[in-house]
Amino acid sequence: MDAIHIEYLPNTRTGDEPVPEIQDMSTLQAKKIGVFHQSWPEYHPTPLRNLDALSSYLGVSAIRVKDESQRFGIGAFKVLGSTWAIGRYLADAWSIPLDNLTFESLHAEAKAHEPITFTAASDGNHGLGVAWTAQQLGQRAVIYLPKGTIEERVARIRRLGAIAEVTTMNYDDTVRQVALLSRQRGWVMVQDTSWDGYHDIPLWVMQGYLTMVREAEHQWNLTSEKPPTHIIIQAGVGSLAGSVVGWFAGRNSGQVPVIVIAEPMAAPALYRSAAAGGQPVKISGSLDTIMAGLACGEPNPEAWKIIRSRAYGFVVCNDVVAARGTRILSNPLNGDPVIATGESGSMPLGLLATILDQSKFVSLRAMLDLGTDARILLFNTEGVTDPDLHRELVWDGKYCV
Repeated sequence: MDAIHIEYLPNTRTGDEPVPEIQDMSTLQAKKIGVFHQSWPEYHPTPLRNLDALSSYLGVSAIRVKDESQRFGIGAFKVLGSTWAIGRYLADAWSIPLDNLTFESLHAEAKAHEPITFTAASDGNHGLGVAWTAQQLGQRAVIYLPKGTIEERVARIRRLGAIAEVTTMNYDDTVRQVALLSRQRGWVMVQDTSWDGYHDIPLWVMQGYLTMVREAEHQWNLTSEKPPTHIIIQAGVGSLAGSVVGWFAGRNSGQVPVIVIAEPMAAPALYRSAAAGGQPVKISGSLDTIMAGLACGEPNPEAWKIIRSRAYGFVVCNDVVAARGTRILSNPLNGDPVIATGESGSMPLGLLATILDQSKFVSLRAMLDLGTDARILLFNTEGVTDPDLHRELVWDGKYCV
């Protein structure tokens, strides 16, 4: 049996400063990106799953999960960032007007140019998206993965024709290695975090995620007259969280949902940054967690500016919480859908359920105002990424409460 650990930190800086770069998360921008994504043959909106039985059990008004487990056929939202970022880069390189930027225009223009090599550091899903996008557009991809990455994730990337290698370093050091190699070898790095002199592509990656966020809001509004009151969004470097906060903060002034940023206890970069008064904090070490997609020790500086200005609070939790989320989504209450998920995708649901049904968190429940009228939006960001671990969690009760 394992103990549950959850720690919460309110954001004391909320509302102290205007949301930066908000124009880059605008409705107009999101519509353009959505049209681009819709031009891909594999595009279809992923479902927003209603967990009505779980909502009733936990005593809230609604829980809905945006399910990315089948996005573009590769099972992760990350491909939305890689398609838009690579598409934008190629549009500039090949002089394609943005108003004409579609899959077909890119595919046709690729025949007239030598392939470009795109590279990325990734635990799996981002690299998979970069490799898939490169394959679809006739480009090359080289992906480096941090130590401890399971062979199945490496194999999936290689099956897309990309070169994939596992390093001896953690994620953040792998990012630095890839940045060096890309400069030395003339590759184009597609990363979801920024640093001095590297801003455009990370911004494009974040913008690509707006397609998912916009879909979710539209689907919610189709079935409910009332918007979500709460969003729990998982964070690695914070690019997805920055997109979610930027979208809702930019469009709903005065009515922004309570947005809680959730991280693994082993990789609490945003939580620690909030605790440090808003200055970005780097976490070193192995960052060992079953939430592999969130095992990042350094915040994306551009995303962090958005998050610290409007997020409601920050939560860290241990692997037991993510494992519980996986079991709940895999074994739902009667009438609720089964949702296939990896641990980075299931953690917010596990966190929500644990806060609501464990008596030790009654004060946290009150601080977040998770009462009977609460309507919660969550994002399952991935399908099953580690089948062996998934069986151990669901069948054998690994990390049980």
